[in-house]
Amino acid sequence: WLAVENRMSAVDFLAFLTGIAVLYPQFKNFNGLTATYQEGSAALARIFQVMDEPAEIQEKPQARILPRLEKGLKLEGVCFAYPSGGDVLKDLTLEIRRGEVVALVGPSGAGKSTLADLIPRFHDPRAGSVLWDGVDLRDVRIESLRRQVGIVPQDVFLFHDTIAANIAYGRPEAPRAQIEAAARGAQAHEFILAQPQGYETVVGDRGVRLSGGQRQRLAMARAFLIDPALLILDEATSSLDAESEDKVRRALEGLLKNRTAVIIAHRLSTVRLATRILVLKEGRLAEQGSHAELMEKGGTYRMLVEKQIVTA
Repeated sequence: WLAVENRMSAVDFLAFLTGIAVLYPQFKNFNGLTATYQEGSAALARIFQVMDEPAEIQEKPQARILPRLEKGLKLEGVCFAYPSGGDVLKDLTLEIRRGEVVALVGPSGAGKSTLADLIPRFHDPRAGSVLWDGVDLRDVRIESLRRQVGIVPQDVFLFHDTIAANIAYGRPEAPRAQIEAAARGAQAHEFILAQPQGYETVVGDRGVRLSGGQRQRLAMARAFLIDPALLILDEATSSLDAESEDKVRRALEGLLKNRTAVIIAHRLSTVRLATRILVLKEGRLAEQGSHAELMEKGGTYRMLVEKQIVTA
């Protein structure tokens, strides 16, 4: 109307149209805020529901700080059952000495992962005790325990963040020099430098921009950085190709050097890294010894190897 009435110049008219064009998408976005708010509110409600859920494992009021492992770990008469079934571990007694690398071997459902989960106290035994240098884990502060236990899972979880931040997840205050030293120990430094931004490269959700072997080596770099007193390794090479497996195994050998470790093993090549093999069967300790000793014995372990439940 102003333009028709000659009260607005052509320049002002064009400026007005340009302003409308710029503002229109913003008004559309503003209109969608209600839907975004409702979706976010529903998601937050679910998140807070999980966060408010009481922890299954409770710490005693007078729990003590756990010192670094000096002698070893011991399970005495341990029994454990999940709510949905019968006993997974049955009167299990075993000892893992400091500096010893122990492989847990057995058919599916034998209790290998459950036994490993008892060490960082993800579960408490129904009966019996898990002792750290003779101290029952139920009597110590959970944080002081878990800071001493490193876990390298088979399915590595990486955050949508930089490589450096993912390595330093357990020690976010670690200086760059220590992060790089951990990466070198895990045979990861070279492939990291080959990334577009090196250590500042963002790996994507769950590390989607990296290969399986690269993700495993970053998980090992995390373990190198926190320097745990005890390491739990859930078979890290079972789903890798031959080239990646070789690089991960070399990193694994460095990580296990002079360290107490429990390996949930599925491959014979990983089992042979252990100083002692524990064979679980139906929740009980069926056999223990070296690879050669157990093969000569001709029991459950030899059957697992011959049936390729433990693969070469």
